[in-house]
Amino acid sequence: MNIHPTAIIKPGARLADDVCVEEYAYIGAHVCLGSGCVVHHHATIDGNTVMGDNNIVHPYAYIGGLTQDLKYTSGNPGLKIGNNNVFREFCTMHVATKAENCTLIGNYNNFLAYSHVAHDCIVGDHVIMSAQAALGGHVVVDDFANIGWSAGVHQFCRVGKYAIIGACCKAAQDIPPFMLADGNPAHVRYINIVNLERHGFGSDRIAQVKKIFKLFYMSGLNRQQALERLKNSHIDDELRTTMLEFASASTRGFA
Repeated sequence: MNIHPTAIIKPGARLADDVCVEEYAYIGAHVCLGSGCVVHHHATIDGNTVMGDNNIVHPYAYIGGLTQDLKYTSGNPGLKIGNNNVFREFCTMHVATKAENCTLIGNYNNFLAYSHVAHDCIVGDHVIMSAQAALGGHVVVDDFANIGWSAGVHQFCRVGKYAIIGACCKAAQDIPPFMLADGNPAHVRYINIVNLERHGFGSDRIAQVKKIFKLFYMSGLNRQQALERLKNSHIDDELRTTMLEFASASTRGFA
């Protein structure tokens, strides 16, 4: 291991043989770090945190902090993190509230400076949270979604695959897959073309995503009517299934 002598590693912490911990970093007693992780100077990893391989924690980030939920009473709730994530300066990731639960963070995510993931959130893969963006408790963010600078997502909301929330937004309802939401409160404005093209959507699939947008936001139908129309449409099976599954899990309604 490459452990600087000023770093504090509490007894009980489990670190892979090739972990790097720089000056004045702190690793708590219940932390488990996988192969290739780098903990930069003055960073903190605490709580019942299990981190996979090749994660990078930048200076002053605080990973595994105790939940801020006032319903917390006791126990050792968890935070489980996958592989190849980047946690930039001063970002905070909290454990769950109940002892038997975990906050979950997937793989290849990029959390920019001062971003915050609260208790019991579920963050998928390839998600980008811009600086000062924040997720309230129990938020779900699906793969390839983007959360803009200083945007806030209300508790129990969900952000769908490939969606984006613009800067300074307040998302108080679910943001469906493929959509671009902006404003305060956030409203869906159009589809997230840039993100779709970036991840290999061709013109034909983008045209079908546009049909989904028009069905839900320009047809005059309510959500249930739009869902019934979507079920019987000729839209690509994968796109249709993604939207239908998202709708079935929605509890706060669509933005």
